[in-house]
Amino acid sequence: MSSTPFALAAAPSRRRDALQFYGAWLAVIAVMLILPRAFSSGGALTTFSLMGISVIFALSYNILLGQTGMLSFGHAVYYGLGGFLAVHAMNAIGAAKWPVPLPVVPLIGGLAGLVFALILGWVSTRRSGTAFAMISLGVAELVASSALILRSFFGGEAGVTANRTKLFKLFGLSFGPQIQIYYLVAAWTLIALIAMYALTRTPFGRMCNAVRDNPERVQFVGYDPHIVRYIAFAFAGLFAGIAGALSAINFEIANSAYLGTQQSGVALFAAYIGGIGVFIGPVIGAILVTYLSLVLSDLSSVWQLYFGLIFIAVVAFAPGGIAGLLLRHRPLLRAGQMWPVLRAYVVAAPPTAVMLAGLVLGIEIVVRHTVGTSDDPVMHLFGYSLDTGSPLSWAIAALLTLVGFTLARLTWKHVARAFDDAMTVARAKGYLA
Repeated sequence: MSSTPFALAAAPSRRRDALQFYGAWLAVIAVMLILPRAFSSGGALTTFSLMGISVIFALSYNILLGQTGMLSFGHAVYYGLGGFLAVHAMNAIGAAKWPVPLPVVPLIGGLAGLVFALILGWVSTRRSGTAFAMISLGVAELVASSALILRSFFGGEAGVTANRTKLFKLFGLSFGPQIQIYYLVAAWTLIALIAMYALTRTPFGRMCNAVRDNPERVQFVGYDPHIVRYIAFAFAGLFAGIAGALSAINFEIANSAYLGTQQSGVALFAAYIGGIGVFIGPVIGAILVTYLSLVLSDLSSVWQLYFGLIFIAVVAFAPGGIAGLLLRHRPLLRAGQMWPVLRAYVVAAPPTAVMLAGLVLGIEIVVRHTVGTSDDPVMHLFGYSLDTGSPLSWAIAALLTLVGFTLARLTWKHVARAFDDAMTVARAKGYLA
């Protein structure tokens, strides 16, 4: 009898949580359907397709790093092999005219990633930590070098091409227009999102977290951490293969770049910048990294440098990633203490922007004098034209950086005090971070 009031009080909370849960998934589906209507250009559709592929790849990497605590430098192996098998499958299906539609091909790439993960993962996952990271790097270099040796399969430096329109037409769809490829990528992204989220909610997903946090305790209660890591490695290879296959379908080519360490670095950047401790983190990171890579590559020849600086900033100031930083504000929002913190952010934003503008200006001036010595010395940045050969440009860059840095330090101390005060109030009201 005494538990009845508690059960009645918990029922609305469970219904509210269920509505929020299913509402979030419905919102994701709605966004996927609305995006091509709002941005119908070919470039926008290609960008959205690349974002979807990057989301699957980053989440598959997070199965290793975020869920099981395995830092890998060779996750692109399974992404690339899935892409190559998908291209060869498209060529074989098209030549034999088998009734296999294009939407099935990503599953072939996923199975390829799974098989190779099962083959290579048993030895790799016998160790964890630094040893696993070095083994994954060695495997990545081995496979990447093989791509230039086994030309009959990997196609050498040119890679292997395919024609996606030659496959069996499902419901009359040729998958030639980019809009059809977008919906194909969106559908597989949604399937992979649901599957990987469901995996994190299973007892196996909880066991992966236990192996990440305390493998000795897992072994003490009767489970083998090696087996848990091996199974997680296989799941990660499966979804990485799906992402690689979708990339091969999108570009109709697979080459050695799919297998390189740079591709593995993209997954690491996306997962860590977004936040490896939260499921939505790699999704945020993948979207951000894809967008920045496309935008920055058009603006600067050293866009990779900016990625490195962003990664350093996240590691130094927001170890939980963007998602973790946002979640830290949830107690403040529930306690009604967001406004003082937002005011502090508004005050800190201008000097921070000035500091970043000076830093970017300085980097671009140095690049213009070292990498792009044959380029026009007049540089167009932030809507202004500056002569990089003039001492005035160097002085402006130094002044903006120093003044912005000095003021930013003062204002961010104010942000820290406002955040601590707001968190104290939220804790007093019973809201814990």
